Amino acid sequence: MDSVELLEYADCIGDQQHQHLEALQSSYHEATRVMSANGLSNYLEGMRAMCTLGKNHDLVLTYIEEMPGVAKEVGEDIIPDIVTAMMHLSSHTSGSVITLVLAEMPLVARRLGDADVIRGYLKLLHNLAGKAPRGLRPMMENMDELLSKLTLGGLRRWALWGAQAHARDLDGQMAYFALQTESARSVLQKERRGTLFVDNQRKLNFYLRALWGRAFFMRPTSGDYENREGLKPYIENHQIHLPDAFDSFHDISGIEIFRASAAHAAAHLVYTAKTISGEGISAAQMLCISLFEDARVEYLAIKEFPGLKKLWSRFYQAIEFSELHETVQLMTQLSKTLLDENYADAPSFLVQSAKNYRSQLNNNAQDNQISLKAGLEFYQLLTEQAPIPSLRILQDIPIPYRDDNRYFWEFDEDGFNSVGSDYQPEQYRQSRRNVELMEMVNTLDCELADDDAQEVWTLSSEYWLDQEGCTINELEGKESISQPFHYAEWDYHVQLARPDWVTLVERRQPKGDPQIMDDILQKHKPIASRIKHLVDAMQPQGIVRKRGYEEGEELDLNAAVRAMIDIRRGIMPDPRINIRITRHIRDLAIVVLMDLSESTNDKIGDEDSTQTVLSLTREATGLLSWAIDAIGDNFAVHGFASDGRHDVQYYRFKDFNQRYDDEAKSRMAGMKGGLSTRMGAALRHAGDHLLTQQASKRLVLLVTDGEPADIDERDPQYLRHDAKKAVEDNAMKGVYSYCLTLDPNADQYVSRIFGENNYSIVDNVERLPERLPNVFATLTG
Repeated sequence: MDSVELLEYADCIGDQQHQHLEALQSSYHEATRVMSANGLSNYLEGMRAMCTLGKNHDLVLTYIEEMPGVAKEVGEDIIPDIVTAMMHLSSHTSGSVITLVLAEMPLVARRLGDADVIRGYLKLLHNLAGKAPRGLRPMMENMDELLSKLTLGGLRRWALWGAQAHARDLDGQMAYFALQTESARSVLQKERRGTLFVDNQRKLNFYLRALWGRAFFMRPTSGDYENREGLKPYIENHQIHLPDAFDSFHDISGIEIFRASAAHAAAHLVYTAKTISGEGISAAQMLCISLFEDARVEYLAIKEFPGLKKLWSRFYQAIEFSELHETVQLMTQLSKTLLDENYADAPSFLVQSAKNYRSQLNNNAQDNQISLKAGLEFYQLLTEQAPIPSLRILQDIPIPYRDDNRYFWEFDEDGFNSVGSDYQPEQYRQSRRNVELMEMVNTLDCELADDDAQEVWTLSSEYWLDQEGCTINELEGKESISQPFHYAEWDYHVQLARPDWVTLVERRQPKGDPQIMDDILQKHKPIASRIKHLVDAMQPQGIVRKRGYEEGEELDLNAAVRAMIDIRRGIMPDPRINIRITRHIRDLAIVVLMDLSESTNDKIGDEDSTQTVLSLTREATGLLSWAIDAIGDNFAVHGFASDGRHDVQYYRFKDFNQRYDDEAKSRMAGMKGGLSTRMGAALRHAGDHLLTQQASKRLVLLVTDGEPADIDERDPQYLRHDAKKAVEDNAMKGVYSYCLTLDPNADQYVSRIFGENNYSIVDNVERLPERLPNVFATLTG
């Protein structure tokens, strides 16, 4: 293409700009070396699109000069995405800022290193242009420092924090994004990750080439901690996808984790000659088979390169087996036994399984069908030891260098495993469909939908089983869970909220016998009698007529006659001759929120006692529910527990406008305790439920036996401050919180969370059934 044709695409530069012609020609020749014909076409059309923006010549020239470098780093397919993103930005910001964005694109491409990750970066820019447009220019000026310390996820959280904190402070916004404030540096340090992939990609390439004498294609994953995607390595389209950063694992550095992970994934590529069929195999069985297949490729790699055994063995030495779930502990011990034949601390059946598998490896290590057989046999052994837990628990095997093993599995014509993977595209995810009865009867493959079902069919009414005398759901069904709710969490270190930091899911606990709740009234008959008097006193009295008012709705005839007599006698009459009519109603909505963490299973009294904190909580809540139901207030009974910020579990035992009947009683009778206490998210969710109710007064009555705590947060002050912020946020919306705590040491923290007059401490736990209704009466009477 000659100069004239090139200028036809960049016609906005004009005939007066021939001093730029040499630079334009040089950039175009560079583009021809790194782009295909289709890529060049997109590149040239992008020039024309930049001209149509009508911003300035520098923008077009910057595009022409910088795009070849971007295409060289991450491929030409990203160019149309960049052009589209700049077109969107043009309606939010100036041409000089867009020029800066384009000028930084080669740096961004070098640091992020993947087209998908860059697409995420472009979405972030579009988001920021709407929330903090003044911050784009200073952020671009500091992009080199930012990307040298942050992954895309870290950059996203750093930028959104600044946009939120300085939404109305334009000068503060510019200072934050220019890294001129203490909070900007503090958040930057907090989001900084350990070892970045982009800084070590060339070293890893040389490392693998030195081992196997061939090139391997490696890419950083585009996921982050926000959604748990991209945390685990995987192999797709013969490319190794590694996380964009690794933190140290105990005393193992990030670069060593990258080496171990890259070597393990490369071993799969080198030693996997054929796939394993996943048809008819459950997700839990697949995990067991994967343990043996991982051991097989590592066995073959170690035969060629014995030093890899030392590299991989270090991870098992750092694992605290006692802290793992029982089944996960057995699976992790099996992996260690398969890698190290001298490890003898595992149970005997694991040692024997590993010994049998090693003997097969010695005979025919190239056949991965031995992994299939050994994995299914091991799964059967596990089921004999204890019930198999949920898939989420099984996937928590703490071996960070291993990939998700999608590479060696083969499925139906889609060729993709739709279960047990965090990386499913939308079309492969489990779907639900409502069907007619006859369609279900005639074509149903399996009556019970397991975790690995691709499609779940539901009926508009229950499926009744005549022989069993109940519905199939009652007999075999599993309780459904809600869509996830995402809540912010307050970080007191930087005085900012982490957006969408906590994931909460509503679940159902198993039902119990409703008679248990009825028996509570008999067990606490004296307390129930006193509560009845409270109930009678708190009953709304309807319309009340009160005499002795100067102004009112009706005339009090007796008082009026007396006043007329006084006037005729020449005495000053009493002016209070009216009757005021008032309606005494209770306009109240309340959520009784119970802490159902593991500590509620602690026994009270001596070791022979069967009374636990949970049973007392159930009794107290049962008495209170009976009392509130008798009064007629609108109330709900909910509970919560947590297993880290990604899994806050919220239980609804009785909902608003639901009668306190056998259904609600059976839910409350079946409540169980477990896990931890992430209080802030539960308070926010309870507040959101209350905001749906039409009431003049809304109250969250929290019953807990300890302070906020969770497995993924070691700072005791962090969750306390978040709970305090949740109480304050609810109060701003008109939802008030009160805490009844069973912790005798709660004075140290509970007043700072709920306020001086918004809590009570039950020194004697056994008095909880008596105290809870009294607290309610005091608050709402």
